[in-house]
Amino acid sequence: MTPRPVVMITTGGTAASRTTDDGAVPVLTGADLIPHDLSQTVVQAVDLMTLDSSAMTVRDQFAVVSAIAEALSDPEVAGVVVTHGTDTLEETAFLADVFAADPRPVVFTGAQYPADHPRSDGPDNIAAAISLAADPANRGRGVQVALGSRVLPARGVFKVSTTDVDGFDAVHDGLPRPLIADAVPGGVPARVDLLALYPGVSPGLIAAAIAQRAAGIVLSATGSGNTHPDITAEVAQAKQRNVPVVVSTRVPYGEVEATYGGGGGGVDLARAGAIISPWLRAPQARMAMIALLSTGASRSEIADFFSASQPS
Repeated sequence: MTPRPVVMITTGGTAASRTTDDGAVPVLTGADLIPHDLSQTVVQAVDLMTLDSSAMTVRDQFAVVSAIAEALSDPEVAGVVVTHGTDTLEETAFLADVFAADPRPVVFTGAQYPADHPRSDGPDNIAAAISLAADPANRGRGVQVALGSRVLPARGVFKVSTTDVDGFDAVHDGLPRPLIADAVPGGVPARVDLLALYPGVSPGLIAAAIAQRAAGIVLSATGSGNTHPDITAEVAQAKQRNVPVVVSTRVPYGEVEATYGGGGGGVDLARAGAIISPWLRAPQARMAMIALLSTGASRSEIADFFSASQPS
């Protein structure tokens, strides 16, 4: 019996790159990336785009999610692999997961070294991802990320090294998977700005984002969601203008809890109307906001999503 195929969607990134005088550039196609020594697995390559993931737009990221849905519209497909640059892989993989109602495996992978580098890791990562996507035992686990020796859930995953082949880790290995919708919305995605907070930050950043018509704002705060009191006042103004604000942290590990006061602590920000993201770090919190606002979610529905993303 012919095995059920795996669809491999290629987007570029380091796995598809070769070194030139102008740096590493993605040039390889899906046919180039399919491993030659696969046994009993049929791979159908879909060349969606050829980009460094740092150059992706939000529309590009939604196009990846739409391509996954298109691949899974064929009931004979066993699963999907997405080859993706590692710079923003954590964001696109998360976006795919919030629409991943289909139980079939979807596995994102990439590489830390170009295809012509002596330490090229793309072929092994792609072979591992294809194996995961073809395995029926891997159904129902949501979108996964396979790089180096690790397989991680998309929710909570983040890049931890610019050079190690095990370049990703997860803030928590058991985050719940509330879905935002079972289909990708049409139209122009909502714009959400991500603002870094630091000593001396200008509170005018929030007002500027609102003036430039951001539909939502994510704050990458210090510690357990803390900042300067002036930011708290701006958060209150954002709420009055119906622009939802989510607070995450620049700290890689640990839960974000509204613990501190003093005018700019997490307690103050929550009282001013900010929504605390307990586990999703700022890049994934931003993608959640984009997906939520693009599907017409209210502020209370946004708060419910982040609450549901917290392990019980």
